[in-house]
Amino acid sequence: MKFTTPVSVSQQEPKIDHNSGVFLLGSCFVENIGEKFDHYKLPNKRNPLGILYHPFGIRDLISRAVTRNNFTSADVFFDNERWHCFEAHSSMSDPAGERLINNLNNALKTTRKYLEAASHIIITPGTSWIYRRVENDTAVANCHKLPQVNFRKEISGVTELEDAMTSIVNNIREINTTGQIIFTISPVRHIKDGLMENQLSKSLLFVALQKVLNSQNSIFYFPSYEILIDELRDYRFYAEDMLHPGKTGIDYIWQKFSFSWLSPETTLMLKEIDNIQKGLLHRPFHENSEAHKKFRSALTAKIQAIQKKYPHISF
Repeated sequence: MKFTTPVSVSQQEPKIDHNSGVFLLGSCFVENIGEKFDHYKLPNKRNPLGILYHPFGIRDLISRAVTRNNFTSADVFFDNERWHCFEAHSSMSDPAGERLINNLNNALKTTRKYLEAASHIIITPGTSWIYRRVENDTAVANCHKLPQVNFRKEISGVTELEDAMTSIVNNIREINTTGQIIFTISPVRHIKDGLMENQLSKSLLFVALQKVLNSQNSIFYFPSYEILIDELRDYRFYAEDMLHPGKTGIDYIWQKFSFSWLSPETTLMLKEIDNIQKGLLHRPFHENSEAHKKFRSALTAKIQAIQKKYPHISF
């Protein structure tokens, strides 16, 4: 008897290795996978403006970066002792307005720099629900806990979502014609919208993305949503909030991603790096013992061997 529905993934090219440059944009699932890249010392950059959930926010960031449309004082506002920007996550907010503007524009420069050089760009939208400012009908990436009366909540239609995703691809291609663009729908459940509303939201993303995949060349899809929702399909693979994937779920999705996008040689290197990372966390009972000195010496030798091959890796 089968107690799961395996989700098959195919091997893709070109592979990601320690000479690649991976740029990740989107929902908090980007942070989960990005931490895996960090742990295994795979070069990456993610979410320069913070987490972005809706395709509109991802589109607007890429568009600003590609066209060099810098932020100005008109794009920030003051509330509750901090300056904020509706196009950025609250992690960017700052007590000083000028500093926020500088940080936002530095994030745009970083975005363009990494988009231009990236070998792989991973785009992970999480929801179709969007908030619009009542004042001027503009969509926001983050409400920054302003009163609900300032916004109108609506769900984006398939055509709007398709247009946003198409714009993402086209803008990237303006400055990077060779990087592999990989879309994946975030498996994080947005239950605050409601169970049915969350399903509707994800469904609209899937329909729109399928249209984009059918109309664009050289873009790929990775089924992170299906792996967690269909293959794992159990709350033990979720975090305590029952909304985000837990450690085991993330590890499993990462294994699938590694099979699809990492070469066997890179996978072996990941095992070596993982052993080093665990060794660096080791806390001895007797720091000055001969056994620990030998352990540290062997660990240093392993690090030097990797750095000889990949000088840019640091531990």
